[in-house]
Amino acid sequence: MLTPEDHQRIEAAVVEAETGTSGDIFCVLAGEVSSYREVPIAWGAAIALLVPPLVTAIAFRQVIAAISGGGWMAAQASAIEPQLALTLSAYVIAQALLFGITTLVVSIPEVRRRLTPRFLKRHRVRKAAYHHFAAAKAHTQDSETGVVLFIALVDRQVEILADQAIHQKVGEDLWKEAAAAIGEGMKTRDPTRGIVRAIGLCGDGLKAHFPSSGPREAVDKPLDD
Repeated sequence: MLTPEDHQRIEAAVVEAETGTSGDIFCVLAGEVSSYREVPIAWGAAIALLVPPLVTAIAFRQVIAAISGGGWMAAQASAIEPQLALTLSAYVIAQALLFGITTLVVSIPEVRRRLTPRFLKRHRVRKAAYHHFAAAKAHTQDSETGVVLFIALVDRQVEILADQAIHQKVGEDLWKEAAAAIGEGMKTRDPTRGIVRAIGLCGDGLKAHFPSSGPREAVDKPLDD
């Protein structure tokens, strides 16, 4: 997570980026946007459904070979019935154990983060970003040039949303460049540098197309973390 000094750097970057523009920049810092409770259950179900059939198929390979080779006798058939019942019981128990153990292991936060599909993280981050974008719109009802940088630090995902007026002027390339700057920063020991650069890029876009017509009023924009 970021330090108080990092928060101060980001807040200062927002103030500087908004100087000279009528637009608004909101930088939202989130930890992990979801608990992803379905991920351990999904992995537990997948392992429980896939592993026992594979083991059973290998165990019964010799029996199948005997039947197909004509070496199967009535006495052998009666003798195999108790083994078959035992095997089926073991199959059910193995499924239950595998489901429980896998679910518990994947529930460990670090393991769950690694095994959570990227598309699911992306979906949850985007959903959270739209929620904060709507809140920002309500905060600045008179502005149609707001930009929200939503950064999920634990998920290592970023979503940048902008009002239609600024998006039509700037286009997609600026947002991609800003998102890339944040992504590159997350790979370093100083992720705040990438965030500050992204804020600066968004500020440059706002200043180019929506310059300020006068001094701005100070607005308190606390960062979420």
